[in-house]
Parts: sequence; structure tokens; C-alpha cells
Amino acid sequence: MADPKLFAGHAVRRLRRGAAMTQAAMADVLGISPSYLNLVERNQRPLTATLLLRLAEQFDFDPRALSAGEPGGGGEGLRRRLADPMFADLEIDRTQVEEWLAGAPGGAEAFARAYDRIGTGGGAQADAAPDPAIAVRREIERWRNHFADLDAAAERLADELRLAAGDLYGAMAERLRVKHQLSVRILPVEVMPDRLKRLDLHARQLQLSELLDAPARSFALAQQLAEEARGEIDALVRGAALERLAERLFRRHLTGYFAAAVMMPYARFLRACEATGYDLELLQRRFGAGFEHVAHRLATLQRVGARGLPFFMIRIDRAGQVSKRYAGASASPLAEGPGTCPLWAIFDAFARPGEIVAQLVELEGGGRWFTLARSVQPQGARAGGIHARFAVGIGIAAADARNLAAARGFDLAGQAVPIGPGCRACTRPDCPQRSAPPAGRALLVSEREAGLTPFGFAGD
Repeated sequence: MADPKLFAGHAVRRLRRGAAMTQAAMADVLGISPSYLNLVERNQRPLTATLLLRLAEQFDFDPRALSAGEPGGGGEGLRRRLADPMFADLEIDRTQVEEWLAGAPGGAEAFARAYDRIGTGGGAQADAAPDPAIAVRREIERWRNHFADLDAAAERLADELRLAAGDLYGAMAERLRVKHQLSVRILPVEVMPDRLKRLDLHARQLQLSELLDAPARSFALAQQLAEEARGEIDALVRGAALERLAERLFRRHLTGYFAAAVMMPYARFLRACEATGYDLELLQRRFGAGFEHVAHRLATLQRVGARGLPFFMIRIDRAGQVSKRYAGASASPLAEGPGTCPLWAIFDAFARPGEIVAQLVELEGGGRWFTLARSVQPQGARAGGIHARFAVGIGIAAADARNLAAARGFDLAGQAVPIGPGCRACTRPDCPQRSAPPAGRALLVSEREAGLTPFGFAGD
């Protein structure tokens, strides 16, 4: 089977404009004619492997950014938004979406931004307040969840802490005491019944609940030390130009990012990943971090010249509601879809606590992903109280998974479990797990026949 043609004129145009070059100047650097470059940018010619290689060599261009940079998240992103019931009567099919992207990429991006701004699902009203979480996630994904200045500052601090002591927690506590005049106190739950952490500036104390485990205590100290990266964080927040509530959410994300980078400094963490085959359990023990900390860190490894594998990360509850999602450089529909598929083994993690569940899946468009999931329990659970549980999943394109320790024994080219982005956005006609017909498709009901699903529907 011939390889599919790659049309990515929008990405090439964005790269050229970012380099402040004319078409003639870029064409000269790439060794092609300006007219040919013009056709590539207008999606009238595909990107050849040779041209892609020249782009990577001359502009430090990561080919994996092609899908991440598509207007509106590409075909998958637009179809996800068009699955909203408000568009059901339009019956926009896959071909129309692809023609839209090729002919008017700017219009597709404008639609995606407008739709995201007013909120999603259930026919959002135009006057609805913008969702701050969506605004923050868009800003995070604009950076592909990699903040180079924060990583550099965290590495400098981590190196100083290593020189001060072999015990990271002890070194951070000592730095807080000496440089910030803050002591660390672990308080019994009776004293802090409804808090896990509190900064008491009057007493000059960082107070932590005894309910926090060792990785969570280290993370809390590292978050407090993010004060030393205030300049870098302030610059990122100002540049985002967010509303007040979204700004606070973004600042909290950046503070947590810095804390994770102190516990898992970029260069050391990447070397450990490559040496261990991205062994999650070993990475947890080596860096004294929790599973969710490590999973999130894997979705940030996009330093120029030292990139890690392009993982995505997602966190869901038992009902499939998503509370965290970071596509990073993976551009995976699994991290961007409107829903989650019950056939995805991330749900199996709830029934297998403490165990990492691996699965090879295939999406409708043919994309294949190797995923890992494990259940996690938030800090603070007590006897007699509610024991919340989430499932954290990470994934990577199957073609990139061959060197993973967790993929040993898997036939990454073999049979995969067919899944989708949730029933309302999935158009697989023969899925026995279907719980609702896809949005935008006419429902077909027959009194004489019964299929695998009670929801028959018209095709494209």
C-alpha cells in the first residue's frame, strides 16, 4: 500500500513566517523554486520526504509537529467539534472537512477558536461565559506543554540541591529555611482536617498534612520553591493574556510544572527514560515521584535538540469524565476527543489497582497507539471517608513504542483493539458496545432486522 500523501502547507507557512522569511528566501535555503514552495503552502503539492528532511535540518523542525500544528487540530479536531448536536442537521462528512482544511485553513482555525471560546457540548450559546479551563489548555498545548525557561531554572535549582545534600526532601526543606525563612511542619489530621497544605506567613511555616505520602510532600516543597522562578512564570502568564480566573489556573499549572521539573530534572530524567525503556515504576522509585507525576512529566519532554518520545497524558474518573489532558507533541485524538471509549483499557485500570494496564488500540482513521494506564488515588483519603479514584493514561504512536520496556512481547504491527472518541463522535457501524448513535448521522430503524447495535445509522 502506498504511503498517504502529506499535505501540511499551513505548518510550512507558519514556520516560514516565524523565521521572518519570504517564500523566495526559504525556497533558496531549501533548494527548491519559489513557485513550488507556493504550491506546497497552498496544499497543492504534498511534502516529500526529501523536503521534510531539509526542513528539519535547516530550521530544527520537528516533523511530529505537523499534526499538532494543523488548523483546529486537523480533521480529527474539527470532526470532534462538529459532533456537537447543534450541527447535526448539516451532515458534514469527512470529505467536506478535508476539503475545508485544504481550501481554507484559516477559516477552519477561526471556527475552532470560536467554538472553544463559547464552550462545548449541548449546543453552547454564543453569550455563554468562556470556559477558563479550555483557555488554559489551549495555551498549554500552544507550548506543547514544554516550557523551556522553567525547565532550565528547575535544573539549576536541582543541581544546587544535589550539591547540598543527597536527600532531595531534606535539601528542599533546608533551602526553604535558609533562603525563604520558612520552616516545614507536618501536622496531624486533627489540626488540618480539611487541608493538605497551608502556607502560614505569620508563623513562617509551610504546613503539610500527615496524610500526604513522601512523593506528595516533596512535590509540595518543590511547589513552594517555584517562588524562585517567579520571573519566568510571570512572563509566561503575561504572554498568555488570559482572563483573571484562567490566569490563576495557568499559574497553578506552571507552578506544578516547575515542581515536577525540580524532582525530575530534564536531562537526568530523559537519560533515565532512555536507559530504562521508559519504565514507569522504575522512574517512580528513582526520582521519588508518584505515578501521575511521572506520567505528566513524560508529556513534557520536547526540548529542542533533546526531545523524548511524544507521549500524551489523560486522567479520567469512572464515568469517563476527563479532568486532565495533555496532547503535548503527540497530537493524539485520544487526548483531544469529546469523550472516551469504554473499550479502551484505561477503564480496566479501576478494577486492577496498582497494576499498569497496557493495550494496543486503533482509531477510525487508522492511527495506532500503544497506551498504558493505572489507577491513582488522590491524597487525603481516610477511613470512613470517600475514597476517590482516577485512572491516569499515557500513550504513544505504536510506531514509536518499539523501545518501551512495557511494549516487550507486544506485536505492535499485529491486531489492535478498535476504539473511538466516544459514541457521539464515533462512526464505526459494527461496534457492539455502542450506547448512542453518532451525532450528525440519520438514525435508521428497521422492524425486520437487528444488527449488532440497536443504533443503525446512515453512512457518509
